[in-house]
Amino acid sequence: MPTTPVSRRNFLKTTTIGSAGLVLTACPAIGTAAHPIRGANERINVGVVGLRGIGKSHLANYLKIPEDARVAALCDCDSECLDWGIKRLSEKGIKTKNYRDLRNLLEDNAIDAVSICTPNHWHSLATIWACQAGKHVCVEKPVSHSIWEGRKMVEAARKYNRMVQADLDYRSNPHLAAAIRYMQKHLGRVHHIRVVNYKRRASIGKTSGPGVVPVTCDYDLHCGPIPMAPLQRKELHYDWHWQWPTGNGELGNNGPHQLDICRWALAKDHAPQRVLSFGGRFGYVDDGTVPNTQVAWYDFDGVPVVYESRALSEKSGAENMDGVTDITATGKKVHHPFTGSANCNLYIFCEKGYLSGNAIFDNDGKFVRSFDEPGKVGPQINFIRALKSGKREDLRTDILEGHISANISHIGNISYQIGHRVSLSELRKTVAGYKYLPEALQGLESHLKANRLDPEKEQLYLGPELHFDSASETFSGAESKRANLFLKDSYRPPFVVPENV
Repeated sequence: MPTTPVSRRNFLKTTTIGSAGLVLTACPAIGTAAHPIRGANERINVGVVGLRGIGKSHLANYLKIPEDARVAALCDCDSECLDWGIKRLSEKGIKTKNYRDLRNLLEDNAIDAVSICTPNHWHSLATIWACQAGKHVCVEKPVSHSIWEGRKMVEAARKYNRMVQADLDYRSNPHLAAAIRYMQKHLGRVHHIRVVNYKRRASIGKTSGPGVVPVTCDYDLHCGPIPMAPLQRKELHYDWHWQWPTGNGELGNNGPHQLDICRWALAKDHAPQRVLSFGGRFGYVDDGTVPNTQVAWYDFDGVPVVYESRALSEKSGAENMDGVTDITATGKKVHHPFTGSANCNLYIFCEKGYLSGNAIFDNDGKFVRSFDEPGKVGPQINFIRALKSGKREDLRTDILEGHISANISHIGNISYQIGHRVSLSELRKTVAGYKYLPEALQGLESHLKANRLDPEKEQLYLGPELHFDSASETFSGAESKRANLFLKDSYRPPFVVPENV
């Protein structure tokens, strides 16, 4: 807890004037080996912030370990969501403190840690405020809405000596960890990586005027750091993923999970050096502003990584999503069919075979072996265990790791955002110079045709190749001036991510 108690008046004052955020005396070493939090045999008091889909998951996971964690507070700016949480816990005989404003929750010195399950545009500020208030944090992916604010989250975690975990689920998966170890030891040099997020997404609809904000929602709190403009979509909740001010598209939604695995498997402590992205919003006309179909090509120290997201099904009228066809290091074409509405996977092709999920295949596409290791735990359970041990290294994904992996999504989106509309022939000419990218474009064309769309007539957008320096976390070279404008968001007082945390 903070060394200096924070009154509600002082807390609100520091968060409503100018914007340096909450300023406290640096916290003592809590959650370290020298000063374990509360004690190994005591429960961690947790507050869950945001109680829609992912927040419900966090809540459920904490409830699985009542001997280690106690859900002591709930927070949501929408009273309907908050009431759901209160009812859910009351049915289990659990009484909590309940808040609509995060700042009020953070005043509570009885709360040890918080889960941040808000829309993306709130992740950074909520985490920084929590660190300043002496709380440890488990924050959803992507950890940030922009590159600059992710770095501020790292700075806050270090300055206030807080344990901050990025909620990247696969790091807590021992099956995958074993498969990656096997790949690194036995399969030789990585040849290329293919990432797919083929997940069915329906249109979010088209408004003829401002959308209607639910009467149960405090819209000022919902908007927080972004301008409090009229709602530009039909549904307030979840569909924020598909508009740039609040979300990061599929590349920043499911993408951070798979791209984090890429970095993990390659054993890299930085983002790729080069990126180029293209795609569009195909198949419906709605209020979404992010692409629903996107390809991002990355150069990761000479290893090409091709990321693809698709929101339309494998063909018109179907719900099933596309399977994956690729080429092994020996030139063998392999196909992995898929049944279902969410094909989210990656394929790491190496000299002597490839990894898919927690399974290993040879260069002819024949199954070699899979891994089923004991000890699987979810990220929230891992978070609580790390708090009880007091060791930052026990966090499967420290905020620095989450920040670096989020940057992979961010730089791909920035290339797309500063792109321009092109013809299909122009796009073909451009991608011809990038290894594995012509095949990705051919796949996209076939995908559109299967959905009764003509690639020649669709609005295709192509971003420039960008060069990213992970040391400075800025772009350099051609197009860098425009790209660097997207490193940082602008903020609405009093919800300002501070320059000096």
